[in-house]
This record gives sequence, C-alpha cells and structure tokens, in this order.
Amino acid sequence: MSLLFSRPLLKLSGESLSGGGNGVKAEAVARTAEDIAEAVGMGCRMSVVVGGGNFFRGGRETGLAMERPQADGVGMLATCMNGVILRAALEAAGVRARVFSALAVGDLGGAAEAYGRRAALAWLEARGVAIFVGGTGHPYFSTDTAAVLRAAEMGCDALLKATKVDGVYAADPHGGGFRGGERYERVSYDEALERRLGFMDAAAVALARDVGLPILVFSFGEAGNLG
Repeated sequence: MSLLFSRPLLKLSGESLSGGGNGVKAEAVARTAEDIAEAVGMGCRMSVVVGGGNFFRGGRETGLAMERPQADGVGMLATCMNGVILRAALEAAGVRARVFSALAVGDLGGAAEAYGRRAALAWLEARGVAIFVGGTGHPYFSTDTAAVLRAAEMGCDALLKATKVDGVYAADPHGGGFRGGERYERVSYDEALERRLGFMDAAAVALARDVGLPILVFSFGEAGNLG
C-alpha cells in the first residue's frame, strides 16, 4: 500500500504494539518496525503517529476519579511511551528514527525531543522516520486528529490508518451483535460525517476534508500489509 504514496503518514493504534491486548509484546513491536522498515526501503518518507490505548485510553477510561483533561493527559503520556519503544525497534531494524513530542516530557533518556515543524520536515527530507507522540498536546483531541494535523504539517500525500479490520464498515465487524454491515470501497468525507462512520472521529475527518488529505483504512493484523 505504501508504494502508492511517496510521503505517507501511518496512524498506528497502541494495540498494534501489543498484539491487540494491553502493554507491549516484543514480537508485535518488531513486526511493526519491520513493516515500516520495508516501506522506507522502498523509498517512502514515513511519518508515524502512534496511539496509547494499550496503556491508557484517555477520556474513554471509566471508573477513575479524573476529569477529562487529566485523563487525556495520561493518555497522551502513554503515546510517548509507545513512541520511544517504536523508535528503539526501528533502530534495531536498521532505520533511523526520531520521536517528536507535543508534550513537554524531557528527552526520555535521549529518545525524544520537543516537536518542531521545521526540524521534523528536515528529518523527513533526510529520509528518517518521524514519530509524533503526545497527540496534539491538548485534551479533547484524539490521536486520529493529531495524525491528520501532523500529516498536513508534514505535507503528506495520504494518511494510512492501521486498524483491526480491512476497511470502512457501516458497523464494527468486531462489535457485539454485528451481522454483516456494509463495507465501503470508497466513501466521501461528508458521507462519513453524515453517517457517523466510526473509523475516525468527526474532528479528524473534517480536518482531512478541509486539507484534502486522502485516508486509507487497512488491517495491520498481518505482516506485509503496509507494503
């Protein structure tokens, strides 16, 4: 898939580094890094935004005595952990990578730095992988929205959203009671918003529409799907 684009942004869920559960699993992290390395080897200038749901799901966590901004802050910190882990795996796979954080979290042992657009653009031009963490740096915005924002800032030609399913569906194929909802081969931004399709949140879809950013949804459940 990445061969179709020279400058894509890959949006990874935190669960892609855990094999679908909590925490991280070495084999899932290594496979993700290998797939990204393969795309880079084919000539892609690759940006990555990674979520944090394998550690903490921000405002979607329940049962905790936390206000939404606090919960979202913890969720953004979780993305920083994933970014550092992914950088190490990419470097082990022979790929140069840097982590740019929207949050002021220090250098995390020399593995991260504050986000700056010019520095990130220069790194992409040098054919390094730019990993963006910390979401947008603000509560109430998802990592999907952060992915569209960074893609626009980096001049990306597509957003590749890795999920547990192989495209956009009218209902969640993994949800309870699902019985064969429609699968869309193509869907417009306005139709996605009107039908409240859940592959990305509305703010992310609206921003992608406004900047003309194509979104491709694919399954990252098997090795090689990114290429």
